Amino acid sequence: MCGIVGIVGTSAVNQRLYDALTMLQHRGQDAAGITTSSEGELCVRKGSGLVRDVFQQHHMLELRGNVGIAHVRYPTAGCEGAAEAQPFYVNAPYGICLGHNGNLTNAAELADVLIREDRRHLNTSSDSEVLLNVFASELQRIGAARISPADIFAALAAVYRRCRGGYAAIAMIIGHGVVGFRDPNGIRPLVLGTRDTARGAEWMLASESVALTGLGFRFVRDVGPGEAVFIDERGRLHAQQLVVAARHTPCIFEYVYFARPDSIIDNISVYRARMRMGDKLAERIRHERPDHDIDVVIPIPDTSRTAAMQVAQLLGIKYREGFNKNRYIGRTFIMPGQEQRERSVRRKLNAIDFEFRGKVVLLVDDSIVRGTTSAQIIELAREAGARKVYFASAAPPVRFPNVYGIDMPAANELVANNRTVDEIAAAIGADWLVYQTLDDLVQACQHDNATISEFDTSCFSGEYVTGDVTPEYLERLRTERSDAAKARRRDAERAELRVVRGG
Repeated sequence: MCGIVGIVGTSAVNQRLYDALTMLQHRGQDAAGITTSSEGELCVRKGSGLVRDVFQQHHMLELRGNVGIAHVRYPTAGCEGAAEAQPFYVNAPYGICLGHNGNLTNAAELADVLIREDRRHLNTSSDSEVLLNVFASELQRIGAARISPADIFAALAAVYRRCRGGYAAIAMIIGHGVVGFRDPNGIRPLVLGTRDTARGAEWMLASESVALTGLGFRFVRDVGPGEAVFIDERGRLHAQQLVVAARHTPCIFEYVYFARPDSIIDNISVYRARMRMGDKLAERIRHERPDHDIDVVIPIPDTSRTAAMQVAQLLGIKYREGFNKNRYIGRTFIMPGQEQRERSVRRKLNAIDFEFRGKVVLLVDDSIVRGTTSAQIIELAREAGARKVYFASAAPPVRFPNVYGIDMPAANELVANNRTVDEIAAAIGADWLVYQTLDDLVQACQHDNATISEFDTSCFSGEYVTGDVTPEYLERLRTERSDAAKARRRDAERAELRVVRGG
């Protein structure tokens, strides 16, 4: 999962791109990058780490121009090195930079065609570079000295024909403007905003509405599934529906975990969706444990707070903040390896003994993925003196890999895979475990907008909305992109480095 942003402004956009990335930092903490354009010159800064660490003052001063795009990344699809920080760039045709959120399910096949037939060089293993080169190749076929919006849309129509999966992308075509487009199912989010200035209209594209409103832009609308929008350097907006969206199925995990609660995605408030998740979860607890002995409800900060407060209110139980969170440790789910996730849990959270000692505690989390965080947090609660520790998940069991841009590549890394609820409870050390049902989760998320009738729920249901995910593809993901595969690559890189250094 990544965060993307693009701005066509009437004044320098460097600081606003930086600020937007800080508002999207929750979507990726592995790398960050900004590219801007000034009188045909490309300005670039990107690197590994948090936004605040990648950009220093002298970097910002070098990012000149009124047009630019930016990206924050966490490692998916085999992307782990600093060389794979985005936005990516190709110099032909015209000079194009691209930032991408999602995953192409046919990236390997596309890469083969790009190299063999289109004669394009790929420098990384990232599917984002594949997407950029497909777009560049299609623009190259048009062959115009200066492209028009119609040319851009024609090239993107070909991109849609060639690329499959879940994706949202923003590209800057140097000397022309910024284009954004979204997959035909609308799996990954993309929103459009504007603001008026004395010099004219400014436009912004971003992964979440919070980035727009935080910079004073007025939310206009979501970019539609299969739609492309182009803002030229004079601030004129062009939009075209390039693919008829047969099924609009936004990723439901955005509402569960990834998006900020103050964002609105596809006209659905993330905060209100999480409130309703808490309502549904409370109803389920009442059904399963009508004579429960819960003394206190405690959230796992931060994403689960909204649901936990609703659970406590509807059950008539005290709500307490039982964990103090270190704000300088990243989100453990989106860390690149299991070992790093395990080390980070205890450094991130510290139990407040007073809230646990001698009590029956219900811990509420947004979801349980690998079980790493859940098991360690339950252990923290017991060490703090809890008499019993119950655990509630605002999402159903995550039993299947996600192939559309969330780092769930191997089913055997998921604690719920091939386990019953009682077996999962034993695995994480809970005295009792309750999950949200998938039907209740869908109802909680679709309430605001009746036009969204279904979601991508593949990590819960195993149903992949693009219709092209085969057992063979999932097995290839397992062997190439699991934590074990990442560890083998890191070991190989260390060994190679030792050889280079002569030791």
